Amino acid sequence: MTAGLQTIIYPVKDIARAKALFSALLEVEPHADEPYYVGFKDAGQDVGLDPNGHAKGMTGPVPYWHVSDIRARLASLLEAGAELLQDVQDVGGGRLIASVKDADGNLVGLLQDAAA
Repeated sequence: MTAGLQTIIYPVKDIARAKALFSALLEVEPHADEPYYVGFKDAGQDVGLDPNGHAKGMTGPVPYWHVSDIRARLASLLEAGAELLQDVQDVGGGRLIASVKDADGNLVGLLQDAAA
């Protein structure tokens, strides 16, 4: 079981322009503002901007499913035919992410928080 889609990451080429656009859209300032990632929280959603996303194979926004056991869920997706794009990686604070591509080329992200 998942906790649903609570995070979406956008690959961006110009993080300053993207940050300005999402600040205007969401009417909030970012809670994380680093050269490698800008993150917003709004209406229970995490919205992230990744300036390295295109280089990691992101072709558009990636929804991240929040799961309690990322390694088990990733193994299940790979067994079901998904293609690994990014293996489990700690992105800080114990937060783990991974991503796969389905047979139609859709990107699916997995996210496990440290508390899970």
